[in-house]
Amino acid sequence: MVDWPAIEPARSVTATELVAELLPTLRAFAIPMPIKFRGTTLRQGALLAGPAGWGEFSPFPEYGPRECARWLGCALEAAAFGWPAPRRDSVPVNVTVPAVGPVQAHAIVTGSGCRTAKVKVAEPGQPDAADLARVEAVRDAIGPGGRVRVDANGGWDVDTAERMLAALARFDLEYAEQPCLTLGELAELRKRVDVPVAADESIRRAEDPLAVRAAGAADIVVLKAQPLGGVRPALQIAERCGLPVVVSSAIDTSIGLAAGVALAAALPSLEHACGLATMNLLAGDVTADPLTATAGSVPVRPAVVDPDQLARWEVDPADWRARLLAAAEFLPERL
Repeated sequence: MVDWPAIEPARSVTATELVAELLPTLRAFAIPMPIKFRGTTLRQGALLAGPAGWGEFSPFPEYGPRECARWLGCALEAAAFGWPAPRRDSVPVNVTVPAVGPVQAHAIVTGSGCRTAKVKVAEPGQPDAADLARVEAVRDAIGPGGRVRVDANGGWDVDTAERMLAALARFDLEYAEQPCLTLGELAELRKRVDVPVAADESIRRAEDPLAVRAAGAADIVVLKAQPLGGVRPALQIAERCGLPVVVSSAIDTSIGLAAGVALAAALPSLEHACGLATMNLLAGDVTADPLTATAGSVPVRPAVVDPDQLARWEVDPADWRARLLAAAEFLPERL
């Protein structure tokens, strides 16, 4: 098993003190993405170094300071405290297929070595036929024994989701991730379809991440370490939700991915492959030994920034320093 820097926080410190201590270590990056994902071709963020290692702070551009505070909490946890002890030394993962054409989708899956594929659907500007062709290609590539899941990122209304999931049913879907945007829509959809529903945005962008269970809105929850404030907060949400968990990345560098891997490794049970094989979505990494998948799994280990690799992608940190300080205003007083 991996020897993490710390099993429980070794000290009590105010958020203000911790931010002041780690802020001088901040380094910013901007890494191109070969394929457009979430409407962008550039992944940007910041890194912090502390006594326990490196942490990543990379909220998406549209997020405000209050929402960014959770992402900052994850970075501070990784840099200052480390993570709970792991229960496993590797994590099964899915290959993520962006909203590309069927030929490219087929190639992505066959080259991944994974036995589970997550396919992006409901891409703005693309017809329904593109989703059907992409999922068909993925099912062909992964074979009848593999698992296929789709992710709409809340892009369908209930009627469209019902219609599309009926059309996609012949591809034997494992589940549909965030087919609709709101909890009410997800709860209504679950009454209409047989495909299990997984909640992602409804948890990571919610004021109350536990509302998804109360609303009867999901069969599975997708948890991401950065948007939920770190490994420990995400573990508490998993325990209180009481639903099967899939841990996914936020398209992080290996530094951020390591937190997601630590979360998946610390869960009492892990029934589904996780969305942590996302290094292929970036043109590079800030480490010399990226957290990439081999034979459908990712190793459970920390990640360390390599100065030469970081130098390839490093940018002026001024904007990220300002964004971090704005987010820090919304952190709890003590961490």
